[in-house]
Amino acid sequence: AGGVVNNPSLKLLQQYQNSQQVPPLQQLQQLDLNQIQHQQQQHQQQQQQMNTNPMVVLSGQHQLQPQQQSSRGSFYNESTTPNNNINYQQLQQQSSSQDNDLTRSAKRSASAPQQSDTTSTIVSIHLPLLNPQNPSGTLLRQYFELSTNNVLNLPPIPTNEEYCAMMMMLTQQQQQQRGDMYSTSTTTMGNLTPETLPWYDQSALNAARFSQLALGALSNDQVGLALELSNACVLCLKNCVDEPSHKSCLSVLARAYLLHGIFRSLRGDFTRYFKYRRVCMTQIYMLEEAGQQQQQQPQDVEVVDALLAAISFHDAWAYMMYNAVEDELPDIDTVVPRVYNNANHSNGGCNVGCGRQMVTDPMNQMWIQGEPRIFLKNEARVVDRSLDAISCAVRSCCDQANRDFAQMSQAAGGGGGAVSEMTTPTSLAVMASENELCSRNMVLSAQALVNQNNANQRVTKPGLIMMITAMDAFLENSDSGDSDGSGGGGGAEEGGFSETQIGNLLSACEMAIKHPLLLHSPGPVYHMMSNAAVLLCHLLNGLHAKCSLRESSIDSSGDEGAGGNSNSSNNMERELFYNTLDTFMSIRKLLNMHRQNLPVKLRCHAIPRPNIGISKETDPETPFIDLGETLMCTCRGCQGFVLMGCSPCVAAERAQRSARVQAIQLEDDDEFKREIDDLGDFNLDDDALFSILSRVANN
Repeated sequence: AGGVVNNPSLKLLQQYQNSQQVPPLQQLQQLDLNQIQHQQQQHQQQQQQMNTNPMVVLSGQHQLQPQQQSSRGSFYNESTTPNNNINYQQLQQQSSSQDNDLTRSAKRSASAPQQSDTTSTIVSIHLPLLNPQNPSGTLLRQYFELSTNNVLNLPPIPTNEEYCAMMMMLTQQQQQQRGDMYSTSTTTMGNLTPETLPWYDQSALNAARFSQLALGALSNDQVGLALELSNACVLCLKNCVDEPSHKSCLSVLARAYLLHGIFRSLRGDFTRYFKYRRVCMTQIYMLEEAGQQQQQQPQDVEVVDALLAAISFHDAWAYMMYNAVEDELPDIDTVVPRVYNNANHSNGGCNVGCGRQMVTDPMNQMWIQGEPRIFLKNEARVVDRSLDAISCAVRSCCDQANRDFAQMSQAAGGGGGAVSEMTTPTSLAVMASENELCSRNMVLSAQALVNQNNANQRVTKPGLIMMITAMDAFLENSDSGDSDGSGGGGGAEEGGFSETQIGNLLSACEMAIKHPLLLHSPGPVYHMMSNAAVLLCHLLNGLHAKCSLRESSIDSSGDEGAGGNSNSSNNMERELFYNTLDTFMSIRKLLNMHRQNLPVKLRCHAIPRPNIGISKETDPETPFIDLGETLMCTCRGCQGFVLMGCSPCVAAERAQRSARVQAIQLEDDDEFKREIDDLGDFNLDDDALFSILSRVANN
């Protein structure tokens, strides 16, 4: 970069960054003469093995260097592996004799943790995927956008150019106020460009980008590639622990920790999710503290709101899977300490204090509970407020399901805890403001936010719309007090379902069929669609019984009805039946295919087939779809959809039978056990990262 070459500290920085990839010959002129000949020979040998098709490889994310790649384009191509034979220790010793007065940013790059050949290979092999022009990386990012970010709607990660501009702007503000970790006595930050981006900051950006690619690969069922990309994220995060976080890096690091934690939870590891989630909340607290000391940037407030809404939404899924029982949660306090508010200033309702108040609240240390604070924040984005409203509604439904099962257990003579004692922070908040925070009103509020006529914030992604439509169908009859979803609809109903409820169910399932990647989204999206399919079963059973009864009465009497209204009604019911059957068969196939790729403990209902086929005998008393054969989800909130209309004794018996089958399948989950074994080395990197984080937090 012009005007920076004569700075010896940045010479060291450029040498170290260039040593992470295959160095062009003109860059080797700055290295020791004894290393030049050795590296030239390796570079010439590698050029002979490569094709003549040039490929762009990152020195960060957008600083591009020419490099050759094999025409096979494989992720595991040996020709894309950079030269890792440079002696970094010798390079650091040379730098100490050149310049003993380095800036903090150059020191962070030069003193980066020493990497083994395996570590460098894992990160370097997948580094080309971060290039915006790389077709494989672009495909993975599109999978991420169509699945995870279709629901979470996180703001984009800043490019290297945007990040450098933010850092220089912050440096100018700090020079006016006080000194910061980047020394104001040098002009290094004034000349910061993507190629001179410090090692710490580049690792943070790469970690966030790798976490997105890992989730994109997982949604495309590329589990092996997803595991390697997640490991690359961890290795980049290890470079960002020992040094204090710069304000510009905090939001990027928080996003990387959260997305990596979501990835681990989608593979069944909730313990690591809770750990990474708390580290993310620590980064949010530090970002809010930095914003309290100086004027907080609007983009930081937007990122904090988006991250907290995403945490709340994914926590709602964990809340369901653990049935809101905090005693069953893992103990992570010894590894990642709780987030405490050490500030002496007030936590008022300002934008800066909102995030800090949430992450330091004792009841939010494992999962977010209580009132939906992002939803109640009028300055937040529409998508974030809607997502937080849905999260609160899911938690309220889970609390209601626990109370219903406690009553059912008492009615069946199975004991169980007192219903009055089953209070949670969410249920207390809802009871305090029932007219505003009840689950039905929260869904309606989210729908109103999505549908508002604001051109700048109009929601175009189908993820939120699909969830709101499904929840609207689930809760339409909740005002009448019937927890089983029957009755209360008024007007013409089919099997206890109103016309609007049927329309919402069909619309939600059709959106899932059109956008199947939404099933790979974080949070309870997959469970919502499974329960929507179960409600379609109840609807089909009601329509089938009604039509069969009418057909049998016509056959016995020989009278097809004197009026035309009866025939018109019969035709409409038949059309509704076959239309619903087509939708159900499509969504059932989609759910079963997704279910087979999940760990056993994350699977929702195994929905049975309809009683049709050449080997099926028609029995008037047999339901069209026998939900008694359903292998139910372990979540009580999901079980209530299957057990609609059942007596307490039958419901308790079915729940116990499903629990026994689930336990047997969990023991026989050989595929997931093999994946756990394959994760051995990756888990060691995770444990090493947590060890460093724990040491830093305790200090």
